[in-house]
Amino acid sequence: MTENDSYRAMLAAVQAFHDKHDFRNTGGEEMAYRVALMTEELGEISACVTKGKDISALAEECADLLILLMGTAIAGEFDLNKAFWEKMQQLDKRESRMIKGRIRVSEFRDT
Repeated sequence: MTENDSYRAMLAAVQAFHDKHDFRNTGGEEMAYRVALMTEELGEISACVTKGKDISALAEECADLLILLMGTAIAGEFDLNKAFWEKMQQLDKRESRMIKGRIRVSEFRDT
C-alpha cells in the first residue's frame, strides 16, 4: 500500500484541484452545479455498462464520480470519511431481502 492509497491523500489531491481552479470563488463548489455534474457522471457510468464498454472506461467514470463526491464534501465542509464509516455501521445492522430476484439491503418500512 502506498500513500496514494489513503483517503487523506485522495482528499488532498482533490483539494489541490479545487484550489488550482479556484472553485470556491468561481461557482465550482455550488451544490446544485455539483449535483448536476454527479448526475452527468452517473449517466456516463450507465453508458459504460449498457453499451458494453471495457472495464477501464467504467473505472475512469467511477473515478470521476468519486472525485466529484470528495469535492462535494470539500464544498459542503463535511467529513466524508467519517460519514462513510457511520453509514457503513448503519448498513451492517440491516437485513437483506430478495426483491424481484436481486438482493437489497435497505431500511425496509413495511406498512
